[in-house]
Amino acid sequence: MTGTTGENDAIRVAVSAVIFSLRTAAEGDRLMLPLVRRTRDPHRGAWALPGGWLDPAEDLDAAASRTLAETTGLKPSYLEQLYTFGDLGRSPTRAISIVYWALLRSDLVDAQRAAVGAPENVEWFDVDALPALAFDHNRIADCALDRLRNKVAYSRIAAGLLPDEFTLTELREVYETVLGRRLDPSNFRRLLEGSDELVPTESFRTGKHRPARLYRYHAEA
Repeated sequence: MTGTTGENDAIRVAVSAVIFSLRTAAEGDRLMLPLVRRTRDPHRGAWALPGGWLDPAEDLDAAASRTLAETTGLKPSYLEQLYTFGDLGRSPTRAISIVYWALLRSDLVDAQRAAVGAPENVEWFDVDALPALAFDHNRIADCALDRLRNKVAYSRIAAGLLPDEFTLTELREVYETVLGRRLDPSNFRRLLEGSDELVPTESFRTGKHRPARLYRYHAEA
């Protein structure tokens, strides 16, 4: 083990999170994430990912949930550890960030923020149009987005962005929004209807077109 006691004591550990949700924009639903405007130096006034210092008596998952709630008023539907960032020079003081990525159902965002009062220094940004962020947070956000886009291709991770029941069209639109490209509707439907992950319900959603059956994910799949 190298370094003096004083050098090791100077290392601080932070826990941050990149939380994704689908938000309605002028051009339709977009994959977005909340950023927090910093109120202190360094990078006072810059946008940053939500986070905070790790309490010595706190486990990592609890710290990630706590810092998200304190900075954004949000409680994610899905939370997973992403990576540890600790490059030299990423902060004026030696700091290591344990980063999580999270998902939040779009139908819960406004309700959660209304329940606790939306912080004034929090705004949602399109993942493809982020401003210059404090520290190395642009790199972190890119890493989290890559993880989400890779994982959505082989898992049921889209459930973290949807209500409990949804139409196949709504599910396909989630995949398209996350991946940033169009999918063939017929192939998508055929693929999902042939899997054992989705369970058709007895409910239908009505609208301008013919009623669409609602599905849910199989709890034990």
